[in-house]
Amino acid sequence: MRDSATRFLASRPGIILVGTLIGVLATLLQKLGNPPNMGICVACFERDIAGALGLHRAAVVQYLRPEIPAFILGSFLAALLFREFRSRTGSSPIVRFFLGGFAMVGALAFLGCPWRALLRLAGGDLNAVIGLAGLAIGIAIGVAFLRGGYSLGRTHPGKPVGWIMPAVMVALLILLLSHSSLLFFSEKGPGAMHAPALISIGAALLIGALAQRTRFCTMGSVRDVILMRDTHLLSGVAALVLAAFVMNLLLGQVGWGFSAQPISHSNHVWNLLGMVLAGLGFALAGGCPGRQLFLAGEGDGDASVFVLGMVTGAAFAHNWALAGVPDKMVDGVLRVGGPGPNGQLAVLIGIVFCVVIGFTMREKLEV
Repeated sequence: MRDSATRFLASRPGIILVGTLIGVLATLLQKLGNPPNMGICVACFERDIAGALGLHRAAVVQYLRPEIPAFILGSFLAALLFREFRSRTGSSPIVRFFLGGFAMVGALAFLGCPWRALLRLAGGDLNAVIGLAGLAIGIAIGVAFLRGGYSLGRTHPGKPVGWIMPAVMVALLILLLSHSSLLFFSEKGPGAMHAPALISIGAALLIGALAQRTRFCTMGSVRDVILMRDTHLLSGVAALVLAAFVMNLLLGQVGWGFSAQPISHSNHVWNLLGMVLAGLGFALAGGCPGRQLFLAGEGDGDASVFVLGMVTGAAFAHNWALAGVPDKMVDGVLRVGGPGPNGQLAVLIGIVFCVVIGFTMREKLEV
């Protein structure tokens, strides 16, 4: 039975089914309390976790989002069940940490990870088109580096390494469910908006397990089309958008336009450049933020380092005013948001950092 399940989930119908499920569950989580067009956003949720742990003090984005721990634990359980759990590490972890940090800066300049960009589009936010274009450009640059020999090196077995992140995720869920006084909780803003914790955990455990089996990855879908003209992963991403759009229509959660979209800004230049940085960082690290969580659940210590880099990047983004701010109406006049001067400079520095890494981290060919 395990073999037949593996074959189905590795097929195109399997990845389409999983993409559809993610789209449906994400819109339902929004309906049940998660922020608008943010039923699932790995970058935003990791930012909220950073706030809950006191790593930043932006009071409106502090909540220990249970979806993130549950994604990792769902992948962890699936990897154990299908005998794919393998502890490993040692593939340029410090580079991965900084790639994660800068990828988060880019995502927060745009106000969302690739998953949220897709969900924003499915909710009618046309700024997502600009963000997805930037994401594709960043990934294309990363693919060019891959073709030129870019590599972060090989991983090596490390028995205790792979167990650390799942254990930490269990600890975080215990803190959340016990309403620990160690955590910070938003009283207003996006951080105060969340679906019931147990429902979020159940949905994310299922997504984590199925995504681990299908290798679901938004970055990988674009990379595979460019490198191999392979649309397998892309079909799952398309299914996510279509399913989320249909569900949003049924639930009355669609509002078309660019201006004053929920937790979004219409500063097109920085929507584009922010996601160029994010896409390039994900490509150089080998996976989108969701895929990095699922790899961490499989025992990949380097993916765990990337995740920690993203959490750290979120802390710096809010402590140093690097993140974008949403559009808002002031006396009936639209005030366009986006990242301020600090954030704009950080995005440019991040792009330069990633380009330098892409040129310098190359395997030498033996003569």
